[in-house]
Amino acid sequence: MTAHLSTPPAQPWMRVTAWLRWSWPWVLLLVIATTALAVPWLAGEQSADFAAALRAPGSGAVLGTDHSGYDLGVRTAQGLRISLVMAAVCAVVSTVIGLVIGIGAAMAGGWLDALVMRAVDAVNALPHLVLGVVIAAMWRGEPVAIVASIALTHWPAVARVVRAELLATRSAGWIEMAHLAGATRTFIATRHLLPAVTGQALVAMTVLLPHAVWHETTLSFLGVGLSPDAASLGTLLGQARGDVLTGAWWTLVVPGVALIVTALACMAAGSTLRRRMAPPTGEVW
Repeated sequence: MTAHLSTPPAQPWMRVTAWLRWSWPWVLLLVIATTALAVPWLAGEQSADFAAALRAPGSGAVLGTDHSGYDLGVRTAQGLRISLVMAAVCAVVSTVIGLVIGIGAAMAGGWLDALVMRAVDAVNALPHLVLGVVIAAMWRGEPVAIVASIALTHWPAVARVVRAELLATRSAGWIEMAHLAGATRTFIATRHLLPAVTGQALVAMTVLLPHAVWHETTLSFLGVGLSPDAASLGTLLGQARGDVLTGAWWTLVVPGVALIVTALACMAAGSTLRRRMAPPTGEVW
């Protein structure tokens, strides 16, 4: 008599663990975004109170106050909101530029493809931060300049990924079968090729988020990003350089921790999304 073996059903705790492995970065990002939106709204309009400047964390201000007397927790939430919005816009613009250039190079082929990729190599070889500082310094304090300085230096990675994925899909057997069946190039491009690169573009955009957060913060910290009166993580950290020398350590720690947690959450979200969309290797998610 032959025994029939069957796979035991997954235990509830195993399902919860598998869900947490995929979802915790996105839950953390949702919490960060909700905090950035809700805290300033609940706190209402703030005004400078120099009599309350640089108060240590306590009952009056849970996370302390900055050198202008603003509640540092509220101010950090405002800066986090601005930094996230700027980073999201930069990531979307970079992805769109890389998507257009990568698709154009792959579809053109031949010498034009080679020429475009050499241009991609040239842009990728430039020091991104230095080039970003130059672009942002030309229109100091303008959000458009910050978006341009980050987007124009981060699209080559997206273009490379999209081009490679598109070339691999074009050489697949089922694409050749579609050609033989009489499908037009427009039909194949819209129904098969573009959906194939959409997932890679989404992964690239998510991976770009932490880079955009770091670069926007660095530009504002160096004084070529947003104006000092605008609450972003970079401007708060820039102002904390002088305050921390007087013993006001919280002015550096609070926005610094917010920056690190946000960047790590974005990196973890991009990593999990990349693994999720990778070809199956037998691992259960």
